[in-house]
Amino acid sequence: MHVQDLLQVDSLDLTLLWGEGPLLAREVSGVTATDLEDPARFLQPGELVLSGLVWWSPDDSPAKADRFVAALHSAGATALLAGEETHGKVPDVLVDACRAHGIVLIAVPAHTTFRAITEAVYLRQWGDLSRRPTDHYALPEHVRTELAGLLAENAGPDALLDRAFAHLGGPPCYLLTATGRVIARTPAAPDLSAQQAVRDLRSAVGTGLRIDGECGPYDGWQLHLRGAADAPPRVLHEIAEVIAQYRNRAELREAAARRAAEELIALAGTGPADGAALDAALHACGLPTTGPYRVMVATLGGEEGGGALSALTEALRHSPGEPFAAGRLPGGEAVAVVHTGPGTEGHTPLAEVWPALHACRPQTPLHAGVSGPVSTAEGLNSALDQARYALAAARAAAPEAARVTSVEDLSTLGALLAGVPSDVRTAFSSRVLGPLARGSSSSHRMLLETLEVFLAQHGSWARTAETLHLHVNTVHYRIQRIETLTGRDLSRLDHKLDLQAALLCR
Repeated sequence: MHVQDLLQVDSLDLTLLWGEGPLLAREVSGVTATDLEDPARFLQPGELVLSGLVWWSPDDSPAKADRFVAALHSAGATALLAGEETHGKVPDVLVDACRAHGIVLIAVPAHTTFRAITEAVYLRQWGDLSRRPTDHYALPEHVRTELAGLLAENAGPDALLDRAFAHLGGPPCYLLTATGRVIARTPAAPDLSAQQAVRDLRSAVGTGLRIDGECGPYDGWQLHLRGAADAPPRVLHEIAEVIAQYRNRAELREAAARRAAEELIALAGTGPADGAALDAALHACGLPTTGPYRVMVATLGGEEGGGALSALTEALRHSPGEPFAAGRLPGGEAVAVVHTGPGTEGHTPLAEVWPALHACRPQTPLHAGVSGPVSTAEGLNSALDQARYALAAARAAAPEAARVTSVEDLSTLGALLAGVPSDVRTAFSSRVLGPLARGSSSSHRMLLETLEVFLAQHGSWARTAETLHLHVNTVHYRIQRIETLTGRDLSRLDHKLDLQAALLCR
C-alpha cells in the first residue's frame, strides 16, 4: 500500500494538506498512533503516524511543531495524519514544518476515527497480498479470505491459529514468547508449561518461525509446531504473515495502554495525589480502584529504559490473573502497578519467571524491586519508594546477574543496608569506623579483624580468643583500642549495632 492509496478511500474523508508526487508514492509498512512530543523511539521506517495533536497548543512556539515533525523524519515515517478534533483544524505551523522536513501531511476530520484508518491500512495490505498470483500461495484462497475477515473483526490469536491450521487437520501449534509464555494454541495442542516451552525452543524440537514485529529479546513471538512435518514451510510463512498483522494491531493497543499507565505512574511518582485523579487514572488503565496493589521497578544492565520495560511487562504477563499497568516515568524508570487481588498479597510473580528472562540475554544484568502491598491508591507513592529501595538492594546483592528483591526479603540488617546508596554507605562506614575504615596500617587491619570476629561471636571474649588463637587478655586489649579509635562502647547494644552496620557497609 502507498500513501496516495489512503487518500482514495472515500469513507475516510481525508484531506491532503501538503505532499508531493514521490512522497505520496512511498510504501506504507504500518500505522502508529501517538501524542508524544518526541515519538521517534516508538516508530518504524515506513509507518504512517496518527496524532490527535494533544501535545500542541496555540501558545506554543513554531519550534515545538518543528521538533515533532523532525522526529518523524528521523524515524523514516511516510506521512503524518493529524486529527482536527482537538483544535478544529490542523495548525499552519505544522503544515510549514511538514513542508520543511518533507513529510506528507493529511488532515483527519473529527468524524473519522483513527481505528478506521488503521483497519483500512491493514485490510489494504492484506488485499495487496491476496492479489499475488494464485500459484504463489500455499494457503487455499478460501482460508486466506476467512483469515482476512477474522483480522477485520479483531479476532484473537486462538481463532486465527485454529482457522489457519484447520485445513491441515488442526495439528498442535503454539504461539509462544521467548520466555515460554503461551499466547495462543490450536485446539489440539495440549497445555504447555513455560519451562517446557523454553526447553522445546532451545532444543529446536519441532518447527519454529519467528513473527515479525517491534519486539526485543524478551517478548519476541514464534510459531511453534511440535511435529516438524505438520505444515509445509510456505504455509507456515503465510500464517506467520497473518499473525504479524495481528501483532501490529496489538502493538497499537499496547502503546495506548502504555500512555495511560504512564499517566498513573506519574501521579504516583509526584507524591500524594488527589484521590479522584488516581481513581480516574486507574480506571483508564483498566485497574480496580480498590487495592491491594504492588509497585514494581526494573532496570536492565543498570539502566532504565525500553528494554527493562519489555522485560517487566513480559514477566507480568505470565500471571494473567493479576491485571497491571506498566510504563516509564519521565526519568526513564520502568514501573508497573499490579493489582494483586484478595488473598495474593504475599505473592511475588516476578521471581518465578525472572531466570527465563535473564536467559534471553545472559550477559546483561536484570534487576527488579517489588514493594509490599498497599490497600489504597493513595499508598502507591510510598509503594514506589519501597520498590526503588528493593531494586537498589537487588543491584547491590547481584550487580552482574539477575535478581528480584521484594521489601519482604529485607529481613536482615545486611539486606536492609544493601538498598542504601553506595556513597552513603561509604560515608557512614568511614565515620563510624574512623581510622579502622582506612586500614592504613597492619595494626588497624588486625583490629578490624578482631572486631569482625568479636561481633560474629556475639561479644564472647573466650570464643573470640579461641577463633583468633589469642589469649583472652590480648582480646581485651584489642577491644579497648577499638573503642578508643571509634569512640564506641562495645558493652552497649546500640554501639555494637552501629559498628556491625558500619562493617556491612564497607
